Amino acid sequence: MALRFVKELGGFLRQPFEPRVELEGVRRQLATRQESFLDLLDRGVFTQPHSPYLSLMREAGIESGDVEELVRAEGVEGALGRLFDAGVRVSLDELKGRRPIRRPGFERETRASDFDNPLRRSHFEGRTGGSRGAGTRLIVDLGLVRYEAAHLYLSLQALGALDWPAARWRPVPPGVTGIKEALYRARIDRLPEVWFSQNRYHLRREDARAATFAACAIGGSRLWGRPLPMPKHVPLDRAAEIAKWLSRKTSSGTPALLDTNVSSAIRVCRAASDGGHDISGALFRTGGEPLTPGRAQMIEQTDSQVVCNYGIAEAGRLGLACGDPSMPDEVHLLADKIAVLQRPHVPAFGGPALDALFVTTLHPATPKLMLNVEIGDYAVRSRRHCDCALGRAGFDDHLHTIRSYEKLTSEGMHFLGSDLLELLERVLPERFGGGPNDYQLVEEEIDGLARVTLVVNPSVGKVRESEVTEAVLGALQRGGQGRAMMSQWWRDGSTLNVERREPFVTGAAKVLPLHVKQGSAE
Repeated sequence: MALRFVKELGGFLRQPFEPRVELEGVRRQLATRQESFLDLLDRGVFTQPHSPYLSLMREAGIESGDVEELVRAEGVEGALGRLFDAGVRVSLDELKGRRPIRRPGFERETRASDFDNPLRRSHFEGRTGGSRGAGTRLIVDLGLVRYEAAHLYLSLQALGALDWPAARWRPVPPGVTGIKEALYRARIDRLPEVWFSQNRYHLRREDARAATFAACAIGGSRLWGRPLPMPKHVPLDRAAEIAKWLSRKTSSGTPALLDTNVSSAIRVCRAASDGGHDISGALFRTGGEPLTPGRAQMIEQTDSQVVCNYGIAEAGRLGLACGDPSMPDEVHLLADKIAVLQRPHVPAFGGPALDALFVTTLHPATPKLMLNVEIGDYAVRSRRHCDCALGRAGFDDHLHTIRSYEKLTSEGMHFLGSDLLELLERVLPERFGGGPNDYQLVEEEIDGLARVTLVVNPSVGKVRESEVTEAVLGALQRGGQGRAMMSQWWRDGSTLNVERREPFVTGAAKVLPLHVKQGSAE
């Protein structure tokens, strides 16, 4: 894989980026999405004997010709709705290989790798951080990176920031976001000036594979004339360094763009205000956490702008920030590479039914092949034309108020709810006493930052809060690089605290393992 990456990276970087040609490819993909969907099913499902989706199709009595008739008659989304109702859908835990696919009279064991896209090529490997154990392995295809670079070009056009100086505060591998963003920018010849990273770039044995690909990308970019910067470690408590960099850009008359997660953006703005650094005119392009109106307002108080993108590791970007938004987190849905259904869904941990998002991939190079996959998020969807570059390219589907119902999210790091059940129901009761209903994780927004509180019922008895905190972080970090990185971020950001009180109870008198509390900044 490494050899193939090095070999093909040269062509990826040396070939000139021609905006007219690349953007025409995006428009063509958008116009032929029905054909793309049918081709993906034909080559990626119906000719793959071990595909979980093929098992679901057979169980529902659906053949390739049936799907084609549905698509021709009702379009991609109409056909997906019929497949959904017939049981051709996959939950988040099924996609992660955590539980078998179960339907009435049918059961199939799966692994996360069963959903790898058989059509993509393998160029470099990353991992999601929020999944069980060492995280879900993701194989990334340079063909997708090449295609999504055109999306970045359109996005920067929409924001009026195509030629702005840019930096990012994103992690180095094993996370894939930072390295992919670097390659996007190298491809369109809009190189970032600085790569700030919340985690360290080093060559320890356990990080060797991730470090190898980062070194190949950085070294190759210099060899082929589009030099990426070396990552500079800036932990969460040193956000003032980034505020100073933005301030220097403002004072020189060229305000800059910073790509980072929402909490990190707020940390930079706080540091700017506390240190008297003028960052007016800066543009924060965020992702990884909800951009609520309250958080957006806190960033805008520094006379900066903020927008957000939306994506998942398994499929890449799902939505790009609108240049003329009606809501702070409004994005254009990338209907050229994905299709989305919304269906009422009651979260596994209780609560009201929500308009959950179910995603289907349409591009042949996405890491995972997804067909009506629940991703644990819900949103408000609308269709309108706007005059930003993305609207002019034909992307008229919009999402806003994008939230998660089965993840704890802070500092851009995700722990899936099902990962936390063992911690709450077994690990903590065995260590400190009490039972499953005596522990609850609460996510809330305090002064713009996402905080996670472990509520411990007073009936448990006397415990040291520091020991409980360390027990939680220690349990969460076990299982690989991604989990360790995320837990360290929570340590650096003082994200987790312990509160002695009775857990929150629903109107139905239930104690849910996860509770999302409306914060003061909302």
